[in-house]
Amino acid sequence: MSTIEARLNDLGVTLPEAAAPAANYVPFVKTGNQLFISGQLPMADGKIQVTGKLGDTLSIEDGKTAARLCAINLLAQAKAATGDLEKVVRLVKIVGFVNSTADFGDQPQVINGASDFLVEAMGDKGRHARSAVSAASLPFGVAVEIEAIFEIEA
Repeated sequence: MSTIEARLNDLGVTLPEAAAPAANYVPFVKTGNQLFISGQLPMADGKIQVTGKLGDTLSIEDGKTAARLCAINLLAQAKAATGDLEKVVRLVKIVGFVNSTADFGDQPQVINGASDFLVEAMGDKGRHARSAVSAASLPFGVAVEIEAIFEIEA
């Protein structure tokens, strides 16, 4: 079992099957030693888990839960792309989109749900640059969508 997989096991997390794209795009692109993963939604068991808008119907804790689910799905895509999470050299950057009201300003706290989980799961390999931005709406009404760039073994 890989170090990342062992950490996931310790966290009680089993990676799901990587989700298929919902439109005309691919879930990931490998180029050189970079892996670009398309935006992942807060899904578990093949179903969207957290919908709504931060600053209206959802709390920051709800948003963190959604962001954590997105991060789990990012790792599932990384595993599908590489076959082994130990081929991941490091997480370079995540971009988190938060479905939020115009006056909501706690997007960074929401995306911490993903950042904290990724560092727990990946250790120092999971420390990353990031952006946390507001979105007026997101696909299927989800609370959060997150995309990522990983460095992988060439």
